[in-house]
Amino acid sequence: MTAAKLEILTPDNSQLIFIDHQPQMAFGVQSMDRQMLKNNTVALAKAAKVFGVPTTITTVETESFSGHSYPELLAVFPEAPILERTSMNSWDDQKVRDALAANGRRKVVVSGLWTEVCNTTFALSAMHDAGYEIYMVADASGGTSREAHDYAMQRMVQAGVVPMTWQQVLLEWQRDWARRGTYDAVIGIVKEHSGAYGMGADYAYTMVHKAPERVEHGPTLAPVPATRQAAAE
Repeated sequence: MTAAKLEILTPDNSQLIFIDHQPQMAFGVQSMDRQMLKNNTVALAKAAKVFGVPTTITTVETESFSGHSYPELLAVFPEAPILERTSMNSWDDQKVRDALAANGRRKVVVSGLWTEVCNTTFALSAMHDAGYEIYMVADASGGTSREAHDYAMQRMVQAGVVPMTWQQVLLEWQRDWARRGTYDAVIGIVKEHSGAYGMGADYAYTMVHKAPERVEHGPTLAPVPATRQAAAE
């Protein structure tokens, strides 16, 4: 483990790339629940948006095979260009190399499909050719089988890639709850995307701290016990 990889991720030392989050690629994912995969990917995108982390979106063979990127992902970055490719390895496209270089951060957080192909080839090539540090978000990436994903992660880790999860990235960027400028937005992402942790945050805010509910809804009607006759009917 190099000294550089011992540095915690910050919004100022890292950038993010999304690789091929497209329907045809997602159809082949068998390593995790695909709805959860989308949830985690969009959550990671929202985290990058909150912290102003430079983000690259690249796609492969959109019109001929893979289809368009998740609308929920594109909605987070409506102005971002989509870097289209033919190669399965994003590193083979000069636009991708130029985008990463222009961002000027050596730590590259990666989320993509499939782990064993597009993620692995990009990671190894970017490390070998340009010395980037790669942080692979395992639960915002998917492979064609559990084994394909796991062995690809193992191969990358052996080569020096740092494995992470999307929530780990989010909280590493936040680091300190005293950082109020991003606090509310981070909690908002947690509530919407973090499952039981998010439910717990909602409960604590409303039941313990007596904050208003997160969404407006219709009136809550008080209980009305049914009469015996009405129940029989």
